[in-house]
Amino acid sequence: MIVKFSRHAKRRAKLYEIPELKIEKILADSDLSKGEHELIRDIAGFKYPIKIIVSVENNIITVITNYPLKKGRSK
Repeated sequence: MIVKFSRHAKRRAKLYEIPELKIEKILADSDLSKGEHELIRDIAGFKYPIKIIVSVENNIITVITNYPLKKGRSK
């Protein structure tokens, strides 16, 4: 699958110092079907879990946004 980052996602990753490679690794490990998905994962080195919102279409994963989930994990 091809992973693309929206302009917004690139800016959030830079702002919160989230490496794009870590996001790509999380997406590679996830089984994503067509549509929009919300992922919440703990990443080593971050105080809070990272929330990643993606859209999947035609074998292309587009990262819409990514940021630390400061209010905690909601289940």
